[in-house]
Amino acid sequence: MKYVALLRGINVGKTKRIEMKKLKEIFEQLGYSNVSTYINSGNVIFESGKAQKTVRSAIEKALKKEFGVEIPTLVRTIKEMQKVADAIPSGWKNDDKQRTDVAYLFDKADKKSIVDELPIKKEFIDVRYVKGAIFWNVKREYVFKSHLGKIISHPIYQLMTVRNVNTALKLAGIHHGN
Repeated sequence: MKYVALLRGINVGKTKRIEMKKLKEIFEQLGYSNVSTYINSGNVIFESGKAQKTVRSAIEKALKKEFGVEIPTLVRTIKEMQKVADAIPSGWKNDDKQRTDVAYLFDKADKKSIVDELPIKKEFIDVRYVKGAIFWNVKREYVFKSHLGKIISHPIYQLMTVRNVNTALKLAGIHHGN
């Protein structure tokens, strides 16, 4: 089975610094094959014959042992990643005019009502839910008015890991022209 691991909260700021080469080695030591990392924000693509929950548990234990800190990790099948990516409208981009992000959800937050719990101003931002994620699009000129930045201080933020739309599409194996 082809999986994508999304590590939450690494390589942002000065804490939880993890070198991608070391991350790849840990996954290989766990017996996973065709391991590759994508950018420096904790994205690992790999294959394993083991069940999703078993894989996630093994990864989190190995990371705790190696780095001495808890690193919440989501493990998604490539099909699950593709379903999320397919739900994103094709006109939603990350460029100088608009910002589009995908927040992959941990199980406790994976519900449609999460959109209503966010401290945002919906008149300035379009937020949508699909099983496993929420994603949003906002015109750059309205980022502050949308209160997008307030999501970071909201308790629900601890139950998600955010990637920009380009990363989300790449991890899903979707190639698009700009």
